[in-house]
Amino acid sequence: MSNFYNPHRGANWNFGGNNWKLSRSKIDLFKQCPRCFYIDNKLGTKRPPGFPFNLNTAVDHLLKKEFDIHRAKDQQHPLQEKYGVDAKPVAHEELDKWRENFVGIQYLHEETGMTISGAIDDLWINSKGEYIVVDYKATSKNEKIEELDQDWHDGYKRQMEVYQWLLRKKGLKVSDTGYFVYCNGDTDKEAFDGKLEFDVTLIDYTGDDSWVEETILEAYKCLSGDKLPNPGAECDYCDYRKAVGELMKDL
Repeated sequence: MSNFYNPHRGANWNFGGNNWKLSRSKIDLFKQCPRCFYIDNKLGTKRPPGFPFNLNTAVDHLLKKEFDIHRAKDQQHPLQEKYGVDAKPVAHEELDKWRENFVGIQYLHEETGMTISGAIDDLWINSKGEYIVVDYKATSKNEKIEELDQDWHDGYKRQMEVYQWLLRKKGLKVSDTGYFVYCNGDTDKEAFDGKLEFDVTLIDYTGDDSWVEETILEAYKCLSGDKLPNPGAECDYCDYRKAVGELMKDL
């Protein structure tokens, strides 16, 4: 078995187990494909993971350190000043926990008994006392990134809206406007010289978390049933399973 992928999850980590939580990524999986969501969280067989982008992780880590410098000084970051944003990094007492992967913000959803969770990248605050969700993104594209206008950006938007919903459930006053700190690797340099430079763009997004509550209830209903749900309309994993199943019948 691969050292990087074990398809089988222990019972405690499946729906109903002591360690299971409905994370932000699981909610997004449900939106993409209810069948994969069910197989993953009810039956305990995980999708093969994507390849880990360690460069993205490094960028996230460095951005957190950079914003933390200004957080400690209770002052704006130069990027906030450049874009004229009424905000500064906030030193909330729970921030370190809320940033930690596999911990994050946690809220017990009383109607379903499920713990909803998600780990944020950063948290700012504006002059109105509203908390602002911030997410870091890193990529390398030829064109300048100034807006989230691609279909696959929908997952980014849902991600932010789940975080906004979670923070509101924790009793915080949260701005509808969140920000993506988007780092785009610059490939136009004449030489590498042992360093990769990034163009950093700040993209605002007005979130609407009204879909989250209904989706949680739908996800709970899905997992509580014994019937395999239909696949997502554009799920490559389900298309592959179907194609292989049909091929195997003739062998």
